[in-house]
Amino acid sequence: MKLSEFRFDLPNNLIALYPPENRGDSRLMVVNRKTKTIEHRMFSDILDYFDDGDVMVTNDTKVFPARLFGQKEKTGAKIEVFLLRELNREHRLWDVLVDPARKIRVGNKLYFGDSDLVAEVIDNTTSRGRTIRFLYDGDHKALMKAIHQLGETPLPDEIRFKRKVEAADEERYQTIYAEHVGAVAAPTAGLHFSKIIMKRLELKGINFTPLTLHVGLGTFRQVDVEDLTKHKTDSENFNITASTCDVVNEGIDKKKRICAIGTTVLKALESSVSADGHLKPIEGWTDKFIFPPYDFRIPNALLTNIHLPESILLMMTSAFGGYDLIKEAYQIAIKEKYKFFSYGDAMLII
Repeated sequence: MKLSEFRFDLPNNLIALYPPENRGDSRLMVVNRKTKTIEHRMFSDILDYFDDGDVMVTNDTKVFPARLFGQKEKTGAKIEVFLLRELNREHRLWDVLVDPARKIRVGNKLYFGDSDLVAEVIDNTTSRGRTIRFLYDGDHKALMKAIHQLGETPLPDEIRFKRKVEAADEERYQTIYAEHVGAVAAPTAGLHFSKIIMKRLELKGINFTPLTLHVGLGTFRQVDVEDLTKHKTDSENFNITASTCDVVNEGIDKKKRICAIGTTVLKALESSVSADGHLKPIEGWTDKFIFPPYDFRIPNALLTNIHLPESILLMMTSAFGGYDLIKEAYQIAIKEKYKFFSYGDAMLII
């Protein structure tokens, strides 16, 4: 498929800048692939679409405050450093993006806070990419605590360029079941779940089971080729345990609904499929890029947000729901003034 097939006009006022006051208060568009019907519900109505023994697979990655603001040694020039991923814990090496990149060269020292944290640039990786080493005496836990104190919640540019990052974002740009630190973007489908909604689903017999995929910036990276077969996505670290495989595979064997809570889960599940269509335990990296047409082996339901034009998340959603049906659903979403993007409304595809 072509990039231009995922282009549409999205009014700016439909990009949600804030989450709803309470988790679970979002709208829910329900898209049925079999009947080709579209329903308009509230997120709390999700209970109506699942039964005893169905499985919901969550992504329990935890977002850390990956955006640091500091200054260059000697010149004092202001710089922004976005921590992408830890490369080597022992040597405190990190893969980062810097801005303005032209001012950040190998050998430069960067200071954060009142010189509470210092880093040295040791390599150029891309035009904006650098490898840095934190010059820090404490252990890893202490370093992460320092980053947490100095860093900012990494809201996507489409939100933070329109309003300031606020203290409330630290909690709201995080799922209630987040556990393993490592994501620089939230698995946003999970943001809709409140403790009450999860408890009601569990009481109905729905089995929640986690995997971990540390979401990287590649999730939001612009596709710059018309032919989608030529696009390469960034690798993301993920882990699926044997216990999660047992829950999912039992659901598959009993022909239950296996719902991926978000495109990150969708990608992780499809990155570790056995020859007989079951889920395999794995710990590694995936750069899987899913776009139509694609034959899904594991999940048969998807909960996701409503995504931006030309985004790889829209492409994955279209692969799952069917290009024409999802295109129609998005036209309706705009007409009905659904809220788009990370803090926006939800879509359930069954």
